[in-house]
This record gives sequence, structure tokens and C-alpha cells, in this order.
Amino acid sequence: MDVEIKRIYEPASPKDNIRLFIDRLWPRGITKSNDLFDEWVKDIAPSSQLRKWYGHNRNLFPEFANRYRQELQQPPAKTALEYILKKFANSTNTGTITLLTATREVDISAAAVLRQVLQSKLK
Repeated sequence: MDVEIKRIYEPASPKDNIRLFIDRLWPRGITKSNDLFDEWVKDIAPSSQLRKWYGHNRNLFPEFANRYRQELQQPPAKTALEYILKKFANSTNTGTITLLTATREVDISAAAVLRQVLQSKLK
């Protein structure tokens, strides 16, 4: 199973099998009535404390990634990660899991870290 990252503002594509919104906060400019994703998995997002500390400072990304991986090993993020793995790792779910985020710099985001974690566990 492939794990892709898209901004929530991008349209869905036929390649998207499962679309998960993984930010803790609702994105600006998007009405809550839009049907843009299959599930909103808030608890997989970094804690508010970690998110505020990081502030998308590129220089802090390596440390952010380490701290976020640690958070993924403790509830509630661990529970959310187990839920995603259980739901989508079975043989009936093939295709792409698309992680949706509102961040502008996807390559230095929690989505990038989560993608690596999921890919390592879905092998």
C-alpha cells in the first residue's frame, strides 16, 4: 500500500483510495460541510505544545520529527496510529492512503514523518 501526502486544498484523484485528514486544527477557507476526506484522525496529529514549539522552522525539523515519533508511541497518538494500521493494513484495502494536511511545506511537516512511520509499518 502506498502512502501519499496532499494538501487538503488539492482535489481528490482516482488514485486516492483512503483520504485521511491528519491535522488537529480545521483548515482555513474550508467549510466543514465539504466532503473532502474519509476520516478526520485528529489524535494522530502532534500535540499542540509540540506544534507550537516547532512553528514550521526548517532548522527544527529533525528534532521535531524525533519528538513526534516519540508522541506516536504514547496515547492518544499511539491509539490513532494503531487504528489506522489495523483498518488499512488488511488485505482488502489496497491502493493509496492519502494523508491530507493544510500545511504549505509538506516536506517538513508531521505528514512527512507520519508517512515514513506508516510506510515502515505497512511493509
